[in-house]
Amino acid sequence: MHTSPPNPPTTQSPRLLITAGPTHEPIDAVRYIGNRSTGRLGIALAEAAAKRNWRVTLLLGPTPLTTADTAIRLHRFQTTGDLEALLHQHLPECDIPAMAAAVADYRPRRVPGADGQKLRRTGEKMGLELDTTPDLVAGCAQRRSPGQTIVAFALEPEAELMASARAKLARKNVDAIVANPLETMESDQIRATLVCRDGQELKTDGQILKTQFAGWLLDAIACVHAGTAGAAAHG
Repeated sequence: MHTSPPNPPTTQSPRLLITAGPTHEPIDAVRYIGNRSTGRLGIALAEAAAKRNWRVTLLLGPTPLTTADTAIRLHRFQTTGDLEALLHQHLPECDIPAMAAAVADYRPRRVPGADGQKLRRTGEKMGLELDTTPDLVAGCAQRRSPGQTIVAFALEPEAELMASARAKLARKNVDAIVANPLETMESDQIRATLVCRDGQELKTDGQILKTQFAGWLLDAIACVHAGTAGAAAHG
């Protein structure tokens, strides 16, 4: 087991697609189901990749954070459906999709007449019926082009983290998955493990800043992609 990635190979700059931030699934015109993701890690990855002259597209959810780097192609989304449409458009244009967005697993079933309106308090109980959302990571894996390397993310309680990450890697048919503890959410630091399809597990040296982690992860992803691209070329 390696604790750090080897030096990345020198190749043509890859095209990196990053999803980041939360989704907001509307209940009515003013309320939504969301989560506490800030998108900080995805933005740090995008900016670090742009500094390496990688070609970067960032799909960013409803967070007050953004990037000022004009080399990054930025597209904003609100809902899982919005993000799904952007992925259909931009997935074929990239070499490495890095799926860091915290996408809702469920969204409210539409309330008749609620579009553009605010639901009013009535004094009665109100039930909220939920539908499942599409599995965007698995969908990208099914539509992948030859040579693409798909990186997913797993955010779980520490006790369940590694088992969940390994299961998710196989279930979603991705090339690598970043496993980081739930406790790192909203933090500017992270302690993570990159679990690879070939069985390698690369660990950060304890807790590090997300800005430092971005460079660490890009080195690791570049190595994984070189292996995937080489396998596709010789397949």
